[in-house]
Amino acid sequence: MGPLTPQLLLQLGRPKTNRLGKIRSLNLSGLELLSEHLDPNLLGRLKRLKELDLSNNLLETLPANLGLSHLRTLHCTNNQLRDVTTLHQFSELEELNLEGNPFLTVSDNLKVSFLLPKLCKVNGKDTASTCEQVENLDRELTNRVTAHWQKFRATVSPEEEADKVQADFMRSAVRDVRYGPESLIEFTQWRVRMIAEELVASGGAQVQDADTPVEHPQAAGTIKLRARKVASKRPGNDPVQLPPSKKVCPFPPAQTEGSPVDAIGDQAALHLEPLHFLQCHSRNNSPKDLETQLWACAFEPAREEGHSRATSQIVATCGGEAVCVIDCQTGLVLHKYKVPGEEFFSVAWTVLSVVTQAGHKKRWHVLAAAGLRGMVRLLHVRAGYCYSVIRAHKKAIATLCFSPTHETHLFTASYDKRIILWDIGVPDHDYKFQASRLLTLTCSSVPLRLCPVATCPDDFLLAGCEGGCCCWDVRLDQPQKQRACEVDFVFSEDSKVSGQRVDGLAFVNEDVVASKGSGQGTIYLWSWSQTWAGRGGQSVLPVVILARLQWSPTSLAYFSLSTCPADKNLVLCGDEEGSVWIYDVEHLLKQPPPLATTLQPPTQILKWPQPTALDQPVTKTMINTVVANTAFTYLTALTDSNIVSIWRRC
Repeated sequence: MGPLTPQLLLQLGRPKTNRLGKIRSLNLSGLELLSEHLDPNLLGRLKRLKELDLSNNLLETLPANLGLSHLRTLHCTNNQLRDVTTLHQFSELEELNLEGNPFLTVSDNLKVSFLLPKLCKVNGKDTASTCEQVENLDRELTNRVTAHWQKFRATVSPEEEADKVQADFMRSAVRDVRYGPESLIEFTQWRVRMIAEELVASGGAQVQDADTPVEHPQAAGTIKLRARKVASKRPGNDPVQLPPSKKVCPFPPAQTEGSPVDAIGDQAALHLEPLHFLQCHSRNNSPKDLETQLWACAFEPAREEGHSRATSQIVATCGGEAVCVIDCQTGLVLHKYKVPGEEFFSVAWTVLSVVTQAGHKKRWHVLAAAGLRGMVRLLHVRAGYCYSVIRAHKKAIATLCFSPTHETHLFTASYDKRIILWDIGVPDHDYKFQASRLLTLTCSSVPLRLCPVATCPDDFLLAGCEGGCCCWDVRLDQPQKQRACEVDFVFSEDSKVSGQRVDGLAFVNEDVVASKGSGQGTIYLWSWSQTWAGRGGQSVLPVVILARLQWSPTSLAYFSLSTCPADKNLVLCGDEEGSVWIYDVEHLLKQPPPLATTLQPPTQILKWPQPTALDQPVTKTMINTVVANTAFTYLTALTDSNIVSIWRRC
């Protein structure tokens, strides 16, 4: 669909008329509209428009100046909206439908209620209870920000410049003022920033009544939400100009912070150097695109049978509408698979034993990729061919995971709060195959990470979810084909701490699990066997914590935690400042229980280097995914600035 025209609006508008200014209802659904197709100059001529239907399009945001001041009803179902703050321009809106936008969260629902004071229905439901919740949250946040201002002002020296004082206060308010559950952190930080700005602008006078919504002049641009994944890029990031080849090298030496010392002695730091920076996921292959978000990467498994944890130097990465297969040694993109309108969130490898037409047995590397559209695409990597599409879920797929024991068994976890186990089958020489659904696991919240239990992968599946860490019985010899969660794991005896997001999950070895959540500043190492042994008949089970690792206290979510295969006992995690936290935990797992109460520092923190070939410095970046291959020869990191970085051990 190209740009809208007056003729099309007159054709689709009601009542039938020859003047745009008389249209009261307009149906623009199912036209594959992009955000840039919504021309404010054209739509602004619809002076009497009261109902607008934009459903079933490809909209990522709404322009901030559409000028539809009389709009009462707006339908935006089944789009790709990431930000609701531009809705504040429709001050007369009474009914809104946002279903089918997988990036939007419960925080966005609260923002909508705050920004639109006349709103009566959202997604067909009355907004009274939500409005009451917003009012209570807003009142408490206003009181806490005001108290924080008074306390902060008492510590300020008269000699300090006013601009610096105000900037320091804004940062401290957003960082320190907390209220409400962890799941609403995006809304509370957004509102705290606005309240703090009002206080600063008024010179510290009491902010206006919390019951009255504030139309902030920068509300539309304060925060860009990214719901599957990492929160918005921080302001002040300079645009990076990469050459058309999308490859930048050489690089200066990586900066490594000092290695902490533990009870045993100095820990030997890993010496890594950056080998390649690739910008291979940018939209239209443009070096100026720094908005496409990269979500996941995975190393190709070894071809030989019996080496389930061994990997090669080939890595698959996904983000935006593309999946790339990269040779880490050369930095060459071997294959690139694109689906316009898709946004890939996850990739997973398997190796299938295929019989050719001549009767020979071959090992195929198959890559599964999925994301926004809820479809799993199966790629025969060597042939560079997508041989199948499985319509797995009606909502976006957050993550994929193959069984380590059954090469055709694939778990898919979706925003529809379900995990499905599929048998993808083995294709014949004509790429014909038959996929079948084996199990459906229901979740109480969105599953984010999947991890078959290392010692019994055919029996139990762990999942990190928006509401905590859960476990399911996945034995196929049981009669039930739809199953609820078997056990919820909690990381504190305090029940208030249960139910927090777990967005990092991986086995360090056959027994030890590493898990983390945003805002806690801690990675937990806990024992599966000891925890499960104490289950009894409990449905809520405290984990047996072996160690606590210090990590970034950021409240930003969806930084993927990884472990190094082949029993290296390494844990890796990126952060919001462009660093990779590396933990050699072998010595920790041999220590007595008191370590469980002590916060252990990382073995080293690897800093993002500044590539000398860039025209402008990259002042900040965010590393949301890190993965290492078997021998730790290569480490791959994905950032929110659309760059894949490849490192090697030196």
